[in-house]
Amino acid sequence: MTESSRPRRFSRAYWRRVIVANVAAAVAVTVFYSGISLRTPPRQMLEAFAISMLFSTIIGPMLGIVMPRVGRAAACRFSFPFDWVVLLATMVAIALAGSFTAILILAAIGYLHGAGIVATWMAGSVKASIAITLTFGIFLTVVEGMRRQLDDARMALRTKERDEAEARRLAAEAQLASIESRVQPHFLFNTLNSIAALVHHDPAGAERMISQSIAWAYQPGATPISEETPLQDSATAIRTLEALTLQTPKIAGTVLRYGLLYGPGTGSDAPNGPITLHVDVAARATLLAAETAATGIFNIVDDGGPISNAKAKSVLAWTGENANSALWPLASAVSEPDEPRVAAPIASAQPDPSAARARSAG
Repeated sequence: MTESSRPRRFSRAYWRRVIVANVAAAVAVTVFYSGISLRTPPRQMLEAFAISMLFSTIIGPMLGIVMPRVGRAAACRFSFPFDWVVLLATMVAIALAGSFTAILILAAIGYLHGAGIVATWMAGSVKASIAITLTFGIFLTVVEGMRRQLDDARMALRTKERDEAEARRLAAEAQLASIESRVQPHFLFNTLNSIAALVHHDPAGAERMISQSIAWAYQPGATPISEETPLQDSATAIRTLEALTLQTPKIAGTVLRYGLLYGPGTGSDAPNGPITLHVDVAARATLLAAETAATGIFNIVDDGGPISNAKAKSVLAWTGENANSALWPLASAVSEPDEPRVAAPIASAQPDPSAARARSAG
């Protein structure tokens, strides 16, 4: 049994629509089948409306309860037009049963007398009941069917959105786990060895440390996402690397949170996803961070994504331009060998060709 074929509890809104249809049906019967005109006395009008309302009150709820179930069953077992044959036959049966019940009630309260009960029922009540029942029954069946299809479509859309969000979450966790698996202790040991070697040859460089982190470990939230946005709870290794960089005594630390790298040597020639970065642009950011005294965390990502790179552009004078224009600072660094430069150790949270490019430029 499909979701759309399962019985559902009737809502208050559904019964309000049934009540409105009952009143409309009673008015229609009073106007078209009771011989009422503008010259009819008000008392006689009210009497005719009350009798019509009795018929409508009996037949309407029967339609409201039976037809949704019959409609779902007929839709599952029969194709068009046979499903409608079943629906129309059900409406006629409800009209006959409801109108006869109303006649019996009128007889019980003394409004109808003797042998004229069946004749009265056969003469006018049956025809009026069947006509009005079919008219409003078909209309409500079509309307409720369309509403049910709309509800099913909304439910399917919400389910799809939920599944897509869950898939994105799982993909992000898997990607983060893959990145964290690459953050091995030897990265930190290599960095510490570099610092120890620089203590004697370049004391200024020994006091600087640049860590290359990732920019897709943020907790989901409103965009654009800035450096102040917390990282995911599962990003333990990333958080440890950044804490060592920023909180180690006597070390001026800088953390560059890169987008997913693409370009030469990365295994991807084009951006793949919303948070990306060309490897040459990453190398340029690393060089700029090594040449400046600025510390802290900087998002180094392509423009147009959910992550803001405004801080890096403002503090590091990094432009985030495309790969072709990103090579100029590397060339200028090579052409001016006499310019003093801090050779800062670089620790990376991902295998990154930009680190080697920045070191060769420095």
